[in-house]
Amino acid sequence: MKFSSYLFTCLLSTSCVFAQTDDLSTLLERESEGTDKREFTRATFKTTRIVNGHSIENVSAGVLDFRISHHFGTFERGLYDMIGLDNATIRLGLEYGLHERVMVGLGRSTHEKTIDGFTKIKILRQQEGKGGMPVSLSYLGSAEVKTIAFDKPWQNNRFTSRLYFTHQLLLARKFNERISLQLSPGLVHWNLVPEAGDPNDMLSLGAGGRFKITRRVSLNLEYFYQLPKFRQESTQDAVAIGFDIDTGGHIFQVFITNSAGITERAFITQTLNKVSKGELLLGFCISRVFTLRTPKDFR
Repeated sequence: MKFSSYLFTCLLSTSCVFAQTDDLSTLLERESEGTDKREFTRATFKTTRIVNGHSIENVSAGVLDFRISHHFGTFERGLYDMIGLDNATIRLGLEYGLHERVMVGLGRSTHEKTIDGFTKIKILRQQEGKGGMPVSLSYLGSAEVKTIAFDKPWQNNRFTSRLYFTHQLLLARKFNERISLQLSPGLVHWNLVPEAGDPNDMLSLGAGGRFKITRRVSLNLEYFYQLPKFRQESTQDAVAIGFDIDTGGHIFQVFITNSAGITERAFITQTLNKVSKGELLLGFCISRVFTLRTPKDFR
C-alpha cells in the first residue's frame, strides 16, 4: 500500500513537471513568435506620386486608378491668362495593379501630344521587426512617344525619333507616422535631341518627402537635380511643393511647381521656368480608384 501510494505520488509529480514544462515551452514559443513577427510598412506616401514624380507606392492588385492632372501656365501674366488657365497642360491616365508588386499605366498628355506608358515593380518592401528591411525599393521604367508633327517635315524623319525612355530606382523609408523620404536616381534617354551637342542620356537625382499634418492632409516636397554634364542647355531643375488631401472618395493634390510638363521626360529634362525669377505655376491632380477584381480572384 505504501509502495502504491509512493508510485502514484511520483507519477503525479512527473506529470505536473511535464505539464509545467509544456506550458513554459508554449509561452517561450509564443514570445519568440511575437519577437520575430515582421510587418510590412504601409502608406509611405499617400498616392503613387509625390508631386510630379512617382512615389514608392503601387495601386493594389485588381485596382484601377483614374488620374486627371493639370499644370497651368505661369502666374506672371495674371488675369490676362486667368493665372495660367489659358496655357494649361493636361494628362489623363489609367493605372492598374497586376500584382501587389507590379503596376502598369498608360496616359495621354497635351504636352507635345505625348502618349506614355510605364511599369513599376516593387523589389524590396520596408519591414519592421527582427531581421526586417529598413527601406523600400522599386524600379520604374517608362516609354513615351511624341505624336506632334515634326518641326521639319521635309527631312527624312523616323518614327524612332519620337521615342523617349526613362529608368528610375525609387528608394524610400517611412521613419514614423508623419515623415517619409525618398531618393529617385534616374536616366532619361532621348532618341533624337534638339541640338548636335546635347546628350542623348540625361542623368538626374530626385529627392522627395512627405510630412503628415493631419489624418487626411499631408505636405509634400520634391526636387529633381540634373547632373551638369548630362543636361540640355537652358533647362532648370524641377521643384514642387504641394498638399495631398484625402476626401474619402478620392485623393486631391494641389501644388506649385516650375515644371509645365507632366511626364518624366518633360518635367526632368524640359523644365525651363526659373524659380529665382518667380516663374511658377499652379497644378492639381485628382485620383479616383475602382476595384475591378477582389482579392479572392487572385487566389
